[in-house]
Amino acid sequence: MPLWTIHHSPGVFSDDDKASLAEEITDRYEKVGLPRFYVVVIFREVTADNFYVGGVSAPLSARVEIAHIARHLPDAASRRRTARWVGDVLAPYLERHDGLHWEFHIDETSEELWMINGIVPPPARSDAEKNWARTNTPAPW
Repeated sequence: MPLWTIHHSPGVFSDDDKASLAEEITDRYEKVGLPRFYVVVIFREVTADNFYVGGVSAPLSARVEIAHIARHLPDAASRRRTARWVGDVLAPYLERHDGLHWEFHIDETSEELWMINGIVPPPARSDAEKNWARTNTPAPW
């Protein structure tokens, strides 16, 4: 599961921006074979009195935390490509705000510590996972 948690100052994302960005993110993961329901995007608006960068209030900021669980990046080249892709996806939404501070990071979590609806997801690229992707729903396998 990719989980994107996007912490942002008020006004950085409109409702349309949120829907568009979540769709773009989900489409990308679907293209590499993940079921769409694996992808979770959470927007968290954070006011300036609760957002600090370098110990100073950051009234115009965005911080994106991404957790990869269903797949892990196998090598440095893959990690660089993914980081570039994430930057390219976020840039149009964030760089239009003059003076906005933004950053992201990606963590990779063990798939052994993950369940959906109480079900251990099937192995990557297995027939069961392909069925989950085809039906877009978790089911016992």
